[in-house]
Amino acid sequence: MQRYHAKLIALRELAPEVRHFVFEVVEKDRVDFTPGQFVSVTERIGGRDITRAYSIASPPDGKRFELCLNRVVDGLVSPHLFDLRPGDSVRVTEPLGYFVPRRPLSDSVFIATGTGIAPFRSILHHVLQEGTDRRLTLLFGARYEARLLYHEEFERLASEHPNFQFVPTLSRPDDSWHGRTGHVQVHLDGVLDGSRDLDVYICGLKAMVNDVRAELKRRGFDRKRIIYEKYD
Repeated sequence: MQRYHAKLIALRELAPEVRHFVFEVVEKDRVDFTPGQFVSVTERIGGRDITRAYSIASPPDGKRFELCLNRVVDGLVSPHLFDLRPGDSVRVTEPLGYFVPRRPLSDSVFIATGTGIAPFRSILHHVLQEGTDRRLTLLFGARYEARLLYHEEFERLASEHPNFQFVPTLSRPDDSWHGRTGHVQVHLDGVLDGSRDLDVYICGLKAMVNDVRAELKRRGFDRKRIIYEKYD
């Protein structure tokens, strides 16, 4: 497996304990990947090499790739990454993974919670930039409005592309929230619109992914049209 160094170019806070990182590979002129894939970061911690996989949160862009990470309090690699400053570098593998858009692209629903939004940010930017007339819907759930990562960005994409719909929902909204409420599972009727002739991509914590898969199977979805990735 090919490995190389990636230098941190920029970072920004997305929400409490959630950060967006921009890296640039050092040894190569470009890093090639299919939107939805991940890189593995290896750090030397306590005399051992520890490796963790993180979905790429950006479309292909020359030497650069972006990550969306939450700090895992008792984690090994994420706290180290949160200590990085621009100019620091990390060791990464070449991108890998099969959680990528089916070709040819069908009408699709993307369902995410938390940092499970990362591969969908990569995929949606890419396919919308390419140009498609397929109907694409993103159902994104969070507890609080502050944790709707990239919220304004997805709203802008929806305003620019009539075939893309952004559906955010909060499970613990405050009084200022006037959008959808509840977990993503309760909004399946709205985003599926009675159709089974579409692909459904699911990414997030295991419990949510399992619940949505079970509900889709109950509705008669072909298992081949349910594509998922679990984050725990």
